[in-house]
Amino acid sequence: MAKIFRRPRPLNPVAELNVTNMVDLGFTLLIIFMIATPLIQQEQTIPVNLPGESKKTQTQVPPDTEFQTISIDRAGNTYFGNQRVTFGELSSKLAGLSARTKQPVIRIRADLALQWQQVVRLMDEIKKHNLTKITFDTESK
Repeated sequence: MAKIFRRPRPLNPVAELNVTNMVDLGFTLLIIFMIATPLIQQEQTIPVNLPGESKKTQTQVPPDTEFQTISIDRAGNTYFGNQRVTFGELSSKLAGLSARTKQPVIRIRADLALQWQQVVRLMDEIKKHNLTKITFDTESK
């Protein structure tokens, strides 16, 4: 009788998946989102009921555009970014913005119930400092 020579085959296939890299990626994304989320919500801490407009397509702004937010709430308080300022302090901050070589776009967030005289007064102050790029924030309806 002849002897049969065969190689022994493994009985079970190896089905282990190394998930260490996936866990590292998941934790990295979690940390990025934890850092980025408060920065996105930063300017929305001032309660302002914005006027509405109909939905339309938005124009894309260049990625290197710098924005500066000025908010006026229902009580008439003025905020430069998230910092509450008087009108005199706002004038000096606007003077600092106009001294820059590349002027930022001024975003005005005015409450819907606000008297328009305060918005006109703000616009007049912005024009005095030769800041020409202005936008108004609204809500889409």
